[in-house]
Amino acid sequence: MQLFGNSEWLILMTAIIWVCGDKQMEAIKRVRLSEIAELITKGTTPTTLGYNFQEDGVNFLKIECFSEDGIYIKEKTAHISEECHEKLKRSKLRTGDILFSIAGAIGRVAVVTKEMLPANTNQALAIIRVTRDDIYLPYIKLILTSQIVKAQFERKKQGVAQLNISLKDINELEIPLPEKSKQIECASLLEKISGIITARQQQLQKLDELVKARFVELFGMINEDVSLSYYIASLNAGKSLAGEEENPNKVLKTGAVTYDYFDATQIKNLPMDYEPQEGHRVKVGDVIISRMNTAELVGAAAYVWDVPEHIYLPDRLWRAEIKETANPIFVWQVLIQRSTKKSIRRIASGTSGSMKNISKPGLLGIRVVKAPIKLQEQFAAFVEQTDKSKVAIQKALDEAQLLFDSLMQKYFG
Repeated sequence: MQLFGNSEWLILMTAIIWVCGDKQMEAIKRVRLSEIAELITKGTTPTTLGYNFQEDGVNFLKIECFSEDGIYIKEKTAHISEECHEKLKRSKLRTGDILFSIAGAIGRVAVVTKEMLPANTNQALAIIRVTRDDIYLPYIKLILTSQIVKAQFERKKQGVAQLNISLKDINELEIPLPEKSKQIECASLLEKISGIITARQQQLQKLDELVKARFVELFGMINEDVSLSYYIASLNAGKSLAGEEENPNKVLKTGAVTYDYFDATQIKNLPMDYEPQEGHRVKVGDVIISRMNTAELVGAAAYVWDVPEHIYLPDRLWRAEIKETANPIFVWQVLIQRSTKKSIRRIASGTSGSMKNISKPGLLGIRVVKAPIKLQEQFAAFVEQTDKSKVAIQKALDEAQLLFDSLMQKYFG
């Protein structure tokens, strides 16, 4: 599989020269954001002025209208009337306005484009309007997503449980401002690498969609169902203990299966004086299930494709002991189907607003498709081959991300 085209190799090699070479950015001045912005303000929730949202009309942009990368999600857009839009004059948006989230998912950055207009926004998004000729807008967007800005907010967070960002904080942000040619050079290179990262992420997403489509193709027409206990003999948890000293013996964190894929980096040390049980050791081929998590994540499952030695199960994760008449990869895929997840959420219990539990009988009683073993193995072989492609793409993605982070550090500290 060719992971990088010729143009991508040229971009990456240019970036590597920048990171590894002797070239350094000259000392550059720092300015407060208020010194270069024509306007820094925020919006208001329409209901506070007696207006309701409606089916269509002027676009009303909220944090959820943008992905973590600042991509506009049109279907998430709310709408207000023209009259309401006129009342909210202060927060009428223009092309090129930078939106910076100051509540909820703090630090999300997006740039307003023509397709979003006419539009308004609420108090959770700061509006930063920069119109000076000596400023390259994509550079400012990159700065606002950089460690320079994150570090300034982290300093404000010290000793505070919940970080709140005010417009005063936004005005006082200090950013490096080289001459415009340097701004363009910096932003252009980083945007190109960011484009490579996005392309790799899209490839991974398409492979996931391919697996889902194959599952429906093979099992979607089967009408007979069984309980999960038809495939799973038992569910067994480990033990959660935490040690402060570095220890070759590690225990998984709950996050190891959060996104339905196994992440062996989500570990912590076991105590030095604890001798872990061999039965708790995580092995290749295991299917691991989260028995306790948030309402959205409880029941998350992962198949262990690879794992270092001496990693053990905690008490919040189960290993599913798969029966000989079932394929573990197939069982994992059954567990992460949307219909199964809905059933898991229905059986989850707990008085806590944030954490939910599932019981062994509850999970094993969930009804799923009854598939013959030959069909399971056919599907598992397809998933395994697809995963090999994903590993190669993920490696290329990680390398591009590392390069991007290194350049961000070089440019912005």
